[in-house]
Amino acid sequence: MTNKNNKTRTETEQALLKQQTATGRYPAVRPRRLRSAGWMRDLVAKHEVTRNDVIWPLFINEGSNNREAIPSMPGVERLSVDIIIEELKPAIDLGLKAIALFPVVPEEKKTMDGAEALNQDNLMCRAIAAIKNAHPDLGIITDVALDPYTTHGHDGLVENGRVLNDATIEVLAQQSLTQACAGADIIAPSDMMDGRIGKIRAALETNGFEDIAIMSYAAKYASCFYEPFRDAVNSGDFLKGDKKTYQMDPANSDEAIREVALDLEEGADMIMIKPGLPYLDIVRRVSETFTAPIFAYHVSGEFAMLKAGQANGWIDYERALMETLLSFKRAGATGIFTYGALDCLKLLDKRTKK
Repeated sequence: MTNKNNKTRTETEQALLKQQTATGRYPAVRPRRLRSAGWMRDLVAKHEVTRNDVIWPLFINEGSNNREAIPSMPGVERLSVDIIIEELKPAIDLGLKAIALFPVVPEEKKTMDGAEALNQDNLMCRAIAAIKNAHPDLGIITDVALDPYTTHGHDGLVENGRVLNDATIEVLAQQSLTQACAGADIIAPSDMMDGRIGKIRAALETNGFEDIAIMSYAAKYASCFYEPFRDAVNSGDFLKGDKKTYQMDPANSDEAIREVALDLEEGADMIMIKPGLPYLDIVRRVSETFTAPIFAYHVSGEFAMLKAGQANGWIDYERALMETLLSFKRAGATGIFTYGALDCLKLLDKRTKK
């Protein structure tokens, strides 16, 4: 939908509102009638969060029976693959459809060039294969970027302090193939390098992986809300400088439309907007402009704020979580990455049993 169409739509809505106001005024018009009872509110609700909407991001740890708390993300842990497999069982029973995997790479395996990302026996690949074997019908979304694997903490290759674009996308294409061979269902490049979707799509097509979908982090902003995530994957302490030369400027919105258009043209099947709550205007604009599925990421900093509010008795975490997720759907998101996915599924299950 173009800006012209958006303007026409706004004018139509205003005309309709004017007509309704002119033909029916208080007391004939009482909007509270539609809010008078729970069943009435449910009957006229335009948006809802369902079990089909949430994707659970998981942090994979090395070893077995290995569980580590993440202080900046209360209730979230780094988990070894064997524990993840067990903890997925109840989540799947509650209706979980897909997970997103993020590896916690040991410090000794980090290098300047992130070579471990291409190791076919790395933590990510072993996790993909094991989880797919245990839960074959569960969708697995894998992160494509070099920051977990590098000693500088950037998403791409670095030379003389500059993040290289073209050299990086060659490596990202190989990383994508490595994950595809391990059994990934959706490849999700989060690096924000120019041209990487086309390069990855070509690599997948020419190597027999034409059915693997690409979820592009097309509009990923240089945000302070990622800090707990960097703590979780142990990349924050390694980061040299910032990521502002490749992640988007929070001041811009038109740029997001251009980025999404380019990635869809290059072969992306789905689009990710990140972060979520501070960028609901972007979710709305992108969802109104394009017909591709649009996902939003309820990122670590947003989740941590809910948990902090809960810990201090300031907010009801469960209500705040569901209201937050509903705001994503109302803005136009097809689905949501959230660390509260399991909590959401449990709450939805309670509702259906009432």
